[in-house]
Amino acid sequence: MRIDTEQPVLKILIPTDVIKAKNYLLSLGIHGEISMGSERMEMRKRQMSVQQEPVAGGNAPTQQEQPDQANRGSNACCFCWCCCCSCSCLTVRNEDREERNRQASYDIKEGIGDCEESSKPTVEEAQSWAQSFDKLMHCPSGRSAFRQFLRTEFSEENMLFWLACEEFNKETNKGNIEEKARVIYEDYISILSPKEVSLDSRVRDVINRNMLEPTSHTFDDAQLQIYTLMQRDSYPRFLNSPFYKNLLKTLSEQSPES
Repeated sequence: MRIDTEQPVLKILIPTDVIKAKNYLLSLGIHGEISMGSERMEMRKRQMSVQQEPVAGGNAPTQQEQPDQANRGSNACCFCWCCCCSCSCLTVRNEDREERNRQASYDIKEGIGDCEESSKPTVEEAQSWAQSFDKLMHCPSGRSAFRQFLRTEFSEENMLFWLACEEFNKETNKGNIEEKARVIYEDYISILSPKEVSLDSRVRDVINRNMLEPTSHTFDDAQLQIYTLMQRDSYPRFLNSPFYKNLLKTLSEQSPES
């Protein structure tokens, strides 16, 4: 018959461990009655202090090694492609890109503003706008008046996009072309933009391919399509609108010949 010896062994081991613990504490100069939990906690603290002594007594890192470790620590996330917004190099890179985007956007808007700064049209100029859409678009005051009309129809983004493309087509610096192309895409082509212009799928596919290596002709097809849209859709309504008729009347009344 088998004799189960495991239980008696446990009963013997526990008191033995307690006795050894008490003897160990006494050897360390600790006296008094201490509960078993406190004894084990004290032993654990003593063991940790003994283990740390070689580390404390070992060779401390030299001053040369400490900066190296600091550099490795600060640059550790540079090689980790997680969303680590605290990485200094990524933060600087993002700030530089945002600054370039702001500058590109400012340049485009500044160019559009220059195009729209025009003197008051004469009655003859305003009357010539009815001859053709090309005459209207080639006249700075005509573009300004047409843009005001589009604003009343909530389609001003068509004119803004066309003007942005006109300025973009004059750019020759490759770096500026890439930045301004990105700004125009985000402002007028992206489906997430509140100023998105209406383009068919073919033109969008062309733009998406062109954006891989942007050039000054990246938006040529889109600009032509928006130009045609304004000519066929918005221009006839502009000529028949109270806005244009009142403008002609006002200019006629203010004309020195009248």
